[in-house]
Amino acid sequence: MDRETARQLKQEARLKKREEKARKKADKLARKEAKKAERRSRPPSALLKEFWNLPNMLTMGRIAVIPLFVWFTYDADPFFSYLAAALFTLAAVTDVIDGFLARRWNMITVVGKLLDPLADKLIVAAALVMMVRLGRIHAWIVIVLLSREFIVTGLRQIAASEGMVIAAGQEGKWKTSLQLVGIVSLCIHYTHPMFFGFAWYPVNFNLVGKFMVYLSTAFSVWSAGVYFQAFLKMLAKRGAPIAPAS
Repeated sequence: MDRETARQLKQEARLKKREEKARKKADKLARKEAKKAERRSRPPSALLKEFWNLPNMLTMGRIAVIPLFVWFTYDADPFFSYLAAALFTLAAVTDVIDGFLARRWNMITVVGKLLDPLADKLIVAAALVMMVRLGRIHAWIVIVLLSREFIVTGLRQIAASEGMVIAAGQEGKWKTSLQLVGIVSLCIHYTHPMFFGFAWYPVNFNLVGKFMVYLSTAFSVWSAGVYFQAFLKMLAKRGAPIAPAS
């Protein structure tokens, strides 16, 4: 074989390699584009739909701000205490808004039913624990409040598993309202002038907060007792023998 023939064969082999590389690259790009097109045409999963609606995003936002709230309350600075109170108030307002929107727009989802009460309990628990750390409230109050939440949540789970629905009483709503006002006042903590009528008066927000939280603790224990009594009554009705039809 002469040199010219050998050179041509080498050149042809190189061209074939380049063509093969180009073909493989084109096939790879085509497969990638096909996968992208398939993903774009694929409908979103039911779980993703439940997460990405406005009420559930507001609920997840309440959970996301908990570390920021803890940071604001960590050093007990007057300015940051104001910010912590404002952030907690905003979280309480969004709790009302996301529930209203979910009912109004018919967006009540399984994810929302899980996250909404969880978000409330997490931020309230974080606030109460931080108030104990700062010495603004006694630890036994927090123990009673958190124990009540565990007990009532456990009863609700048992009732739901048995197909029983126990409506929340008015005392539970009073407990929640007093507790929220008390926590906001404890977050502010310091004495600040407030305008009442035609004059300014100094208000000790720590005392106001303690009074509200103590009052909410009384309503909390009362509502837990009412709920437990209703639970026992429903169990008694279920266990009663059915009278034969005449």
